[in-house]
Amino acid sequence: MHHPIEHDDPLEEPLDRAANYLRDAQTLAVLTGAGISAESGIPTFRASDGLWENHPIEEVATPEGFERDPRLVWRFYNARRASVAQAQPNPGHRALVALEQRYQDGFTLITQNVDGLHTLAGNRSVLELHGSLRRTRCTVCGDIADRGLEPLDELPHCPKCSGLLRPDIVWFHEMLPQDVWLSAVEAVYRCQVFFVIGTSAVVCPAAGLVPLARRNGARVVEFNLTRTEASRYCDVGLYGPAGEMLPKLLSRL
Repeated sequence: MHHPIEHDDPLEEPLDRAANYLRDAQTLAVLTGAGISAESGIPTFRASDGLWENHPIEEVATPEGFERDPRLVWRFYNARRASVAQAQPNPGHRALVALEQRYQDGFTLITQNVDGLHTLAGNRSVLELHGSLRRTRCTVCGDIADRGLEPLDELPHCPKCSGLLRPDIVWFHEMLPQDVWLSAVEAVYRCQVFFVIGTSAVVCPAAGLVPLARRNGARVVEFNLTRTEASRYCDVGLYGPAGEMLPKLLSRL
């Protein structure tokens, strides 16, 4: 007589389903947020109290804040650059590199993160919706330069025109770069499977990508610590650290 095993892993079934989706698909798009970076030790301000040195995060991440006190804003971004310089990609990032190798041109990684860890891990097809901590943009001539994570002056100026530099980051109240956004929408339209990783996907307009994938017939798989706003659009939820869930899923392929 066959007795069901008492301690069946509740992850078995969702992992199997997600693996089957991947086997049947030629195209995969992935949306990542702060959660996957948190596993590399990068603080998420949203998850804590939304403060940095007692400043509301909005104060140091808006065009108004920059106009009011560019020195304060640069102190915040120089601190973030220094903290990212200490961080390394984690197993979740590395699993996404393996997935890109599997799907080649059928893979697009759309990220809300500004830390560049996906690129550092080895992903090539990365769309940075919110810009990058590694780049500066001149407020006068518009020149964009990759400065890596080298320490910058407390008020850095443009080597070309001496104008004040700002981080090449999309702040609150600012539009996303249109070309990057359109590429992201196109990738979501094209994908047969869509992963949502480490983001509650409530920040617009990125939040719209999840229902868009769903409406377009893609299988949607969520990787988050707990259920989120995005969960109702998902076919499968894999709840736990992405650095554990993604490698588990890969090992089934």
